[in-house]
Amino acid sequence: MKRSKQTFLELYEPIHDSFARFCHARAYGVMEPEDLISESVLCALENFHKVKNQEAFLSFMFSIAKNLVNKKYRRQKFMGVFNEKQVLQIPDQKLDAETRMDIEILYQALDSLPANQKDALVLFEISGFSLKEIAAIQHAGESAVKQRLKRGREKLAKILNAEPLKEEPIERRSSLILSVFL
Repeated sequence: MKRSKQTFLELYEPIHDSFARFCHARAYGVMEPEDLISESVLCALENFHKVKNQEAFLSFMFSIAKNLVNKKYRRQKFMGVFNEKQVLQIPDQKLDAETRMDIEILYQALDSLPANQKDALVLFEISGFSLKEIAAIQHAGESAVKQRLKRGREKLAKILNAEPLKEEPIERRSSLILSVFL
């Protein structure tokens, strides 16, 4: 059954903001986030006919974005380390040097985590998804997602030489990671 562009847009519009935040976090240091968003949407639109269940659309979008980042990352291994044009195009985020350095350190620490833990943290802390939504995206149970978040936070705390958060229910924790971006 061929699906229309209108159906695609109806499914995409409600998730656009969360998807954009996910792409910004995943594309960091690999490619421009806007490029990732547009390439993902184009690829998803071209392959929309393959989506059998509309409830799986969100997972479909995240899978495409992750695959594009992985593909770009593999290709970048063969490229040079420093690109002066890219450095000159970095927009001034009107943040002080200390905050920018904290963000850089955070992203480097996130990159050192296993992929499932990194994705869970990015989806929960930065993109604002619920545990149930993350479980659906990662094709895992909610308890597995909670474990990934817990272990990811512990590893981040260890990497960053910070004190781990006090144990309280994961749903009620204030987001330290998210506070960096506000």
